[in-house]
Amino acid sequence: MTKVEEVEGTLNFHLKELNLAPTGYLAEQLESKGFLPEIRVQDFPIRGKKVYYHTLRQRWRVISSGEMISRDWALVAKGSGTPSYE
Repeated sequence: MTKVEEVEGTLNFHLKELNLAPTGYLAEQLESKGFLPEIRVQDFPIRGKKVYYHTLRQRWRVISSGEMISRDWALVAKGSGTPSYE
């Protein structure tokens, strides 16, 4: 978590994924390639205030193959609805 702010009755949590290799690539040599565009996910209100998570997700290049990878973030359990991405 890099920052928490309240703006006009809305709580904004800013999250930044750590530079740790995703499962399945621990033995691979990876090169950090920065971050994917920020996503904003709305969550349940806290004490009557809207809640948003602003998330920066890490991406890497597998040096041996050149493949670009990122961690798969399953933000909603299957069948429970669709998150609000902006």
